[in-house]
Amino acid sequence: MYDTKKIAAIKNWLGAGTINIFGRPFAGKDYQGHEFSQLLDGTLIGGGEILRGSVIPERIKDYVRSGQLIPSDDYAEIVLPFLKQDKLAGRPLILSSVGRWHGEEPGVIQALKQSGHPLRAVIYLNISNNESHVRWLGRQINNDRLNRHDDTEEILKTRFQEFQDKTMPVIEYYKDLGMLIEIDGKKTRIEVTTDIINALEEMIA
Repeated sequence: MYDTKKIAAIKNWLGAGTINIFGRPFAGKDYQGHEFSQLLDGTLIGGGEILRGSVIPERIKDYVRSGQLIPSDDYAEIVLPFLKQDKLAGRPLILSSVGRWHGEEPGVIQALKQSGHPLRAVIYLNISNNESHVRWLGRQINNDRLNRHDDTEEILKTRFQEFQDKTMPVIEYYKDLGMLIEIDGKKTRIEVTTDIINALEEMIA
């Protein structure tokens, strides 16, 4: 389905490095993260997943339940050490929105470097709030998110605001570093994957 020569070139370039994927809710981060972890023989890690699956203080759970990002100091204490696990050594990492609050970028970059997974590229799957809301409606009808507590319409609005205020500056930060690849997330999943592959190949060149 995809160009095997391009994928091989990307794997060779990436090594045990990291690709971090950002986007609004329902932009396709989970799908693309899973797809690229398969294509590049990597490990998929999501910051939100780590939080939901970790033993964390109740005050931190309150942030997660409300759709807010947790304070950066707490984030670093809970999430960043996860990147240094021995079982992750030697394999590329595909991150799903790890470091979503502006100011966390240097810590993420440093932790990845120290763990042997240097950050190589950042993908931004760009969709509008309206498109995100349309996809949310579809998910509610199909119930394929298993009634996640942070998927209510009111909390979705909070997540939009959090993304605009705290994560868009992160996108700009990586853009200034020359690491950002912006992708039209409104296309089909296969088209988005193909666009990412092509953009990564161009970055290598």
